[in-house]
Amino acid sequence: MTKRGFLRSAAAALGLTAFGGHAFAAPDRAKRFELMLTDAQWKKRLTADQYAVLREHDTERAGSSPLNDEKRRGSYHCAGCDLPVYPSTTKFDSGTGWPSFWQEIKGNIGTSVDRTLLFITRTEVHCRRCGGHFGHVFDDGPKPTGLRHCINGVALTFKPARA
Repeated sequence: MTKRGFLRSAAAALGLTAFGGHAFAAPDRAKRFELMLTDAQWKKRLTADQYAVLREHDTERAGSSPLNDEKRRGSYHCAGCDLPVYPSTTKFDSGTGWPSFWQEIKGNIGTSVDRTLLFITRTEVHCRRCGGHFGHVFDDGPKPTGLRHCINGVALTFKPARA
């Protein structure tokens, strides 16, 4: 069981529906994006792990992504719709166990307020084209932006630059 699933189950068992004003529920599927698929279509298109992260806002285990060790020049794309979202030139080793970037490709990500953890407000990062959940952005990153986009590797694919 995932951490998020555990929290949802615990809240339900206690008869609680929300913490911090945000219900323990599936992501807001009412938002409109350029690419809209049914759950069945997403499940056919994605692996089980990709579906859990991109569509259900789950989190992969720290250190589990092969993208942590990716050092080549290229770009990172949304695993759901193939939109390029991060250039390799902004990737850095944050020591967190997840691929981290100090800047996105402008206009290709969206953000929203995430209050799914008890008493904590975070900024969620998602694909602007399909709405797939990538991870969160924090203000403890390197210069020049000071941001750390802490991203689930399973939500991304890597495309090496052409020589």
